[in-house]
Amino acid sequence: MAKSGRGLDSESVAAATVLKRAVELDSESRYQQALVCYQEGIDLLLQVLKGTQDDTKKCNLRKKISGYMDRAENIKKYLDQEKEDGKYHKQIKIEENATGFSYESLFQEYLNETVREVWVEDPYIRHTHQLYNFLRFCEMLIKRPCKVKTIHLLTSMDEGSGKQQQICGLQEIKESLRNHGVLLELEYSSSIHDREIRFDNGWMIKIGRGLDYFKKPQIQVTFLPRILMPTNYNRGRISPKEQDWLAF
Repeated sequence: MAKSGRGLDSESVAAATVLKRAVELDSESRYQQALVCYQEGIDLLLQVLKGTQDDTKKCNLRKKISGYMDRAENIKKYLDQEKEDGKYHKQIKIEENATGFSYESLFQEYLNETVREVWVEDPYIRHTHQLYNFLRFCEMLIKRPCKVKTIHLLTSMDEGSGKQQQICGLQEIKESLRNHGVLLELEYSSSIHDREIRFDNGWMIKIGRGLDYFKKPQIQVTFLPRILMPTNYNRGRISPKEQDWLAF
């Protein structure tokens, strides 16, 4: 039994929305997420095709579906090749007091010369040691072979006594990055909970405790440097809670 026009319209709108998102993710080199959206959108278009009676519309739908299927297949082949090259979904567990898990050692296999844009979602870039962690992460991006031009940070605002320190600290980091030709885009959200890092070459990293997986330094740090400099800070020991680290 064919679906009503209203039902087909709603499915067409849903398909268009999902496929538009797929194209956006594709253009951002977020291939794994793009593939999921392409597959979902294709399924929706197939449902629309089944309920369509007009031959011309059917022909147009088949062409669209064929185009999206070709692109999805190409992405799948690319991702399969990445897996064959050793770049596949994996999970790392970092035990308490472990060493050797600097940002460089964890992220280096996902960074290459094609990386231009990075997204960091972490609700706890507030206190001084957390600001230092973010600073060192940015420093690592600058030192790597990638040519990062934009870093997006989505975090939560400290509504307590540390609010001004957080604002000033992030502003100092922003100015320092600007001196290195890198734009830091800051955004605050009161509803952010998950911790995630994305690179525009398609890799997405989920870290259980975000960038804040080192034990706090024993010394009291009261300021942030205005210039990014080499440091041994990230060679510290892992904080008491076991750290889950996922790469997609």
